[in-house]
Amino acid sequence: MIKRSIVFATALVAGLSSVAQAQSARDYISIVGSSTVFPFSSTVAEQFGKSQPQFKTPKVESTGTGGGIKLFCSGVGVQYPDIANASRRMKAGEFQDCAAKGVKDISEIKFGYDGIVLANSKSAPLYKLTRRELYLALAKQVPSKADPNVLENNSYTTWDQINSSLPKVKIEVLGPPPTSGTRDAFVELVMEAGCQTYPWLKSLKEVNERRFKQACDAIREDGAYIEAGENDNLIVQKLQATKSSLGIFGYSFLEENQNVLQGSYIEGVAPAFDDITSARYPVSRSLYFYVKKAHVGVIPGIKEFVAEFMSPKALGDEGYLAAKGLIPLHKSELAGARKDAADLKSLKL
Repeated sequence: MIKRSIVFATALVAGLSSVAQAQSARDYISIVGSSTVFPFSSTVAEQFGKSQPQFKTPKVESTGTGGGIKLFCSGVGVQYPDIANASRRMKAGEFQDCAAKGVKDISEIKFGYDGIVLANSKSAPLYKLTRRELYLALAKQVPSKADPNVLENNSYTTWDQINSSLPKVKIEVLGPPPTSGTRDAFVELVMEAGCQTYPWLKSLKEVNERRFKQACDAIREDGAYIEAGENDNLIVQKLQATKSSLGIFGYSFLEENQNVLQGSYIEGVAPAFDDITSARYPVSRSLYFYVKKAHVGVIPGIKEFVAEFMSPKALGDEGYLAAKGLIPLHKSELAGARKDAADLKSLKL
């Protein structure tokens, strides 16, 4: 009788556990990551919810690329996100962290391009900048005026001190925090490129890359660069209120706010759709999202959401994401990207 009671109790606990698990399982897709990808992913989520009502509209959160990948890589299970948006490629170290926490099968999907812009209010001067000037404006340490082969703490306070043709305006740039993929890409495409215009620093990269990154990647912390969080819309609002400031964000936010904002020229090229597509604009990067394959078939609608994201109605030249400012993949890449997405091809790093 006692044995029979124990068996019954064990079965009852197991049954209650199964019910609890079923109740706690998510019936919607959880997406985190890049603030740049956020408006594109949110638009796809809305369209997906409308066109496929058998699935719930996915929940999309803007956490920054680095923060999103960290959440994504935290584990497998309904308490962890299914998809991570990224405005740069996943790093090898992040991939290893994922694997160490059981997230061992990931699909990487490249879906478009974006330009990083420096924009300001249309009622302020239009800036025409080089990457060297931006490096000198924003680096924590810069080559000394007395001896360009020696670094010193950055003492530039106004733009005209860097180049007399620039406005005599206080250097104040609103930009993303270290967790942002936009920040990572800006450091690589602008700060490092500007740094390497000094021959000795370019040579340093070849002999001691760690020291090179210490010299070129560190952004000043004296108020000239202001971390504005992961909400790019907040930067847009601040630029309208503070006419002397410049802001760093993805091209799509400039596209949506071009009635009040203007994009600075970089190396003589304006941040325009065609110039980003052709790579004439020097500060452009690829956009991605990552799928946790262990959640496919467990969380309803993941494969269908990926198909919606990569569909012609979303990613075509006249697709609804182009209307949001996305730079579509080149036609030579698009067919392969769609096949990889349909197959959920596993990432190898």
